[in-house]
Amino acid sequence: MGPRLLILLAAITAAPAALQAQSAMGAPEGCKGTLTVQQRGCRILNVWTCEAEPGITYSSLGDEDGPFRIKKTDAEFQWLATYYPRAGDEQTLAPSNPDPESITELIDTGYDSFDFSVRTALDGIETRVVGHDRLTGETEIDGEPLLTTEYEMTYISADGGRSGPYLGQQYLSARHRLFILGESWDAAAPEDVTDNSPVEFIYPGEEGFFSDTPRYGCDMLMSSFQP
Repeated sequence: MGPRLLILLAAITAAPAALQAQSAMGAPEGCKGTLTVQQRGCRILNVWTCEAEPGITYSSLGDEDGPFRIKKTDAEFQWLATYYPRAGDEQTLAPSNPDPESITELIDTGYDSFDFSVRTALDGIETRVVGHDRLTGETEIDGEPLLTTEYEMTYISADGGRSGPYLGQQYLSARHRLFILGESWDAAAPEDVTDNSPVEFIYPGEEGFFSDTPRYGCDMLMSSFQP
């Protein structure tokens, strides 16, 4: 585990009451890392589970500056909570959840719609998330079997304002019950594609496991920066 990730986990442990629901992410004791994914676009994903929370997965997505999003999901990949360390804020699944995400339904039928809401801690604002996932095939990356998917997602505010739709292609690990980013774009600008596709899958005992340093695409990001 890299030093920045350790510092972040410790910080979450000491977070104010509004963030205490995420305290398990800041307690490596009783938890174990299961997977690291090196991704394009200067991204790295670290995944862990905790003994006291069977069926729950935590995943930390980071860049060169360390983790910027930590997500808590269940076996169906419902967004139970998402912590944004740089903003000091989190989102939690709201009671309004008429059509939860379901990896089981997606695998069994090839299609899964979703309609749920998340609530932001700092301002209490609820945002509705509506869309679908669709299976498109199978692939293997770095020896890891994956299902390929496409998705469409729209965010709807309490006053009816809409953001999106956002479209993309993702990878689904049935083994880890986990979606992994691929290509994504805004329907209003389909030519502006972000590619965070996985490149390496790293397991405990392998070099680079639970690193906090991304390996792929960071030089490209620096070269595109215009001061």
